[in-house]
Amino acid sequence: MNRVTRMNHIGVPVSDLARSVKWYEDVLGIAPNGVTIAAANPALGAVVEVENPSMRASFLLAGDNVLLELIQYDSPRPMPFAGRNCDVGVMHLCFEVDDLDAAHRDLLERGVHVNADPALLRDGEGVEAGALAGTKILYLRDPDGIQLELFEFPS
Repeated sequence: MNRVTRMNHIGVPVSDLARSVKWYEDVLGIAPNGVTIAAANPALGAVVEVENPSMRASFLLAGDNVLLELIQYDSPRPMPFAGRNCDVGVMHLCFEVDDLDAAHRDLLERGVHVNADPALLRDGEGVEAGALAGTKILYLRDPDGIQLELFEFPS
């Protein structure tokens, strides 16, 4: 079997493409890269296992190496996100930041749902941080309730 050579993009279905593109750019600084697509095609439906899909998508560049594809399905009508972090198949996106405390303050000022104050990974109290000791993490939700994580490595 051929081996994967690199990550290309991460696809995230959203309920309102324009709102999500604006939110990811304004709140997280992840700017659109100018690539948008639209499709309504039975062959595409077979590939994604969605009957008679109609969708639109925009690509955003996170940092200098990961494309985020925000996808709005107009048909069939999508169900709202309801997964918990512990549910099989639920994934989250993690973005590195230089100053998690400043990011936390900014998120709160913008009214973004933050799950809890930042946590510092360190050994003890049920945590075995290992190589990640000293790392700060924060979980938040995008406008559709999708879990995101911000990550600050120790300096």
